[in-house]
Amino acid sequence: MKFSRKKITFFINIFTFLKQILLPKDLHSDICEKSLFSKVYEKHAKDVHDYLYYKYGNTLNPQDKVQEAFIKLWVNCKKVSFNKAKSFLLTVANNLMLNEYKHQKVVLAHQKLKPKDYTHETPEFLLEKKEYLLQYQKALSKLTEDQRVAFSMSKIEGKKHSEIASFLGVTQKVVEYRIYSAFDVLRKELQGFSLK
Repeated sequence: MKFSRKKITFFINIFTFLKQILLPKDLHSDICEKSLFSKVYEKHAKDVHDYLYYKYGNTLNPQDKVQEAFIKLWVNCKKVSFNKAKSFLLTVANNLMLNEYKHQKVVLAHQKLKPKDYTHETPEFLLEKKEYLLQYQKALSKLTEDQRVAFSMSKIEGKKHSEIASFLGVTQKVVEYRIYSAFDVLRKELQGFSLK
């Protein structure tokens, strides 16, 4: 029995039409159901790991990237169908490995940089600096606690006089007096050094 081209085309069109009507394209529109997701994991986890292992080796820890890919799949489970899960996993896992590879290159580049182990400061300067710090600490110890607190908040923390006054619960004039009296003590103790 011979069929003409018209008849064959007719039968193919009818078969395609019936297939579209009777069989849905995808049995599962998403994989958010736990049992379905676990099936995806059982079916594709080893394949994804092997793909990453053969492509990149073991140094970038492919097992971690497989786990991260499955986490991303779970987060996007409504967008991914059962049939497209493997493709999604391979793409995500591959991108994760590429990102890790780029990160490792940056880490290696920074490890090659040698830290600076020298300064342009002379030994005399360093000695003077140490002596000044000792004198400064000694001068600060001669301030009253009120003077030291107001001075530190103003000069070290950079607070305004009004902020210090509200914090300490005193007037702004009292704060100004404490700071300026602290300056007087420091000027006397640190003669030869300029104070600002």
